[in-house]
Amino acid sequence: MDFMNILVAFGIVGGIALILGVLLALISHFFAVPENETVKAVRACLPGVNCGACGYKGCDDYAAAVAEGTAAPNLCVPGAEATAKELGEILGVEVEAPEDVVAYVHCNGNCEATTKKAAYDGISTCKAASMLYGGPDACRFGCLGLGDCAKACPADAICLKDGIAHVDTSRCLGCGLCATICPKHVISMIPQETEAAVMCSNTEKGADARKACKNACIGCMKCKKVCPHDAITVTNNLAKIDYDKCEGCGLCAEACPTGCMKQVVFPDIPEGIHPTELINQDFVE
Repeated sequence: MDFMNILVAFGIVGGIALILGVLLALISHFFAVPENETVKAVRACLPGVNCGACGYKGCDDYAAAVAEGTAAPNLCVPGAEATAKELGEILGVEVEAPEDVVAYVHCNGNCEATTKKAAYDGISTCKAASMLYGGPDACRFGCLGLGDCAKACPADAICLKDGIAHVDTSRCLGCGLCATICPKHVISMIPQETEAAVMCSNTEKGADARKACKNACIGCMKCKKVCPHDAITVTNNLAKIDYDKCEGCGLCAEACPTGCMKQVVFPDIPEGIHPTELINQDFVE
């Protein structure tokens, strides 16, 4: 008798499961949302960094917006000209390439230029170190050199040398993940065609800045005075460059007494290499 009751119970449960399975199958068939082939095609062209540089949460959201016509097809900075061209072919329109930008570390506080104010023996991340009295370095504005940016970079374009981060712009995708994650905000995205940049983020007065780092900007305004294009301003004791005005003459770098104003050349990704080929797929996934 008990055995029969068990069989009946199993039969009832099995029957209910079968009915529910059939119902789910029918619902999924009749109420399925047709997949947008354009979205699939657009998404396949995107690098998958999910950096948010386009203004959307990730590549999936951006692909949907492009397919719907609510987003411009040239907002993918990591994909650069190659991706913009592919999207233009899918949509049947001409697409201008996005502006090429690269990550730049506004700090030259290497091991020879600055010192430590304390010994740090905590979690080996910039975020953690910065939470302890601003970090162990004498300069509270500088790169902490623990590599949060390097770990975040999907193209392995950042390395640590002499205590600070350095960017290989021939690999940089311009995604901006490094700038977002840096707790000191010493990394910014600047136009790749830039020919001058300030390698400092210290806003203290000149004497105090030099005490913390020999390579610091002292706000002396010599760069501003010699610039023939009025491209340099000094705000809060720190020089800033208007890249729309800068012509790359190099006079500012020559006049800078501490060497924090640099003439720069940013090599591009080698011709023939699609930007997505540089992405660390393990990171993206």
